[in-house]
Amino acid sequence: MMKFIFLMLAMVPLSFLNYFWLTQFIWMLMVFLFLLNYSFNYMYMYISYDFGADLLSYLMLLLSFWVCSLMVLASHKIYYYKFWSDLFLFTMLVLMLSLFLAFSSLNLFVFYVFFEVSLIPTLMLIVGWGYQPERLQAGIYLLFYTLFASLPMMIAIFFYYKNNGSLNFYFLMVELNEPVLYVCMNMVFFIKIPLFFVHLWLPKAHVEAPVSGSMILAGVMLKLGGYGLMRMMVVFLNLGMKINFFFIGLSMLGGLIVSLICLRQGDMKSLIAYSSVSHMGLAVSGILTLNLWGMSGALMMMIAHGLCSSGLFCLANINYERLASRSLFLNKGLINLIPSLSMWWFLFVSSNMAAPPSLNLMSEIMLMNSLLSYDSLNMLFLMSLSFFAAAYSLYLYSFSQHGKLYSGLLSFNSGFMREYLLLLLHWLPLNVLILKGELMCFWV
Repeated sequence: MMKFIFLMLAMVPLSFLNYFWLTQFIWMLMVFLFLLNYSFNYMYMYISYDFGADLLSYLMLLLSFWVCSLMVLASHKIYYYKFWSDLFLFTMLVLMLSLFLAFSSLNLFVFYVFFEVSLIPTLMLIVGWGYQPERLQAGIYLLFYTLFASLPMMIAIFFYYKNNGSLNFYFLMVELNEPVLYVCMNMVFFIKIPLFFVHLWLPKAHVEAPVSGSMILAGVMLKLGGYGLMRMMVVFLNLGMKINFFFIGLSMLGGLIVSLICLRQGDMKSLIAYSSVSHMGLAVSGILTLNLWGMSGALMMMIAHGLCSSGLFCLANINYERLASRSLFLNKGLINLIPSLSMWWFLFVSSNMAAPPSLNLMSEIMLMNSLLSYDSLNMLFLMSLSFFAAAYSLYLYSFSQHGKLYSGLLSFNSGFMREYLLLLLHWLPLNVLILKGELMCFWV
């Protein structure tokens, strides 16, 4: 683990020398080096100091490296117009370092510290490179929603240490049976995922963030919440059997309401952000069922959503860079202008609505099995969620690609090689990983 930490620290001077594409190459090299560290020993792959990775941590880290390398590829505009590109690379490096330390930590308190640290560079990305003045308000929402539940969690961690004598994930033996402690410990994860009712920061943050900010938020930051819940549910097994049904019901109902909200969005990024709430609500429900199918399905959903949602934000940004608007009323008839980009819209939208052969389909099938075994009444919600996911995905596609061309349209080129490479690197793992789906079922 230390070799990756030192490699990232060695990249700090490189960021300030402004070697933009060399930095991109090193990120891709890091992904390759990290892939070489895969091991079939599912317990802990490699441990050094207080860091290590089982399969769950490994997949989250791999997703983080992958999305961070694609963030540089998507942010050509920052490099081209010299919008503090050196500081941008440094901020991204700090963000990846904090995510690396959070996901690979073997200690609950160290995980908590870096979970909170990752908030600062994200805030810098939104406030520093966002497009509109409202980005300040979005940053405040993000900060205060997360900090609201942070102090109770820290106190709950200290209380647990007093009772258990260790905060190592491997030694979380003592179960807690207090609903107050359940809420204190898990609320910060529910906000991060986000659960319905505490999700309002997400659409705001996505809409105001630059493309790199949206990618890291959708691709990795939401996964911190799911990862934390998976780690902590072992402490609340008995209590979870009694009260998890409430949160499952809330996330199912919330997913349904958010799907209906998606159907009346006029802003492309806002629609994609709300669809994230709906998908991650399903993943939360899977984790809270406390069974193998639910946990494995949630892990798959997190990886699939990380790639698919990130890709959709890239597509929305490609349109925004040409038309200078995210409005669906102005982004119309694009199939006449850039048919090759329309193909990519179709591929990502079909993945978003869980069409084969995407990883989304496999994860939804597993989560459906899990939730139906928990309570057959969930069938009503699952049917509605699947239907409305298809409805808002097709609404996004047909509204932006078909129809009459906007008359104020400027002439522009039909896409760069860099953009198509970026989309391919999102789509390929999303649709190829289903061939090795069994890997995601063995970590529990």
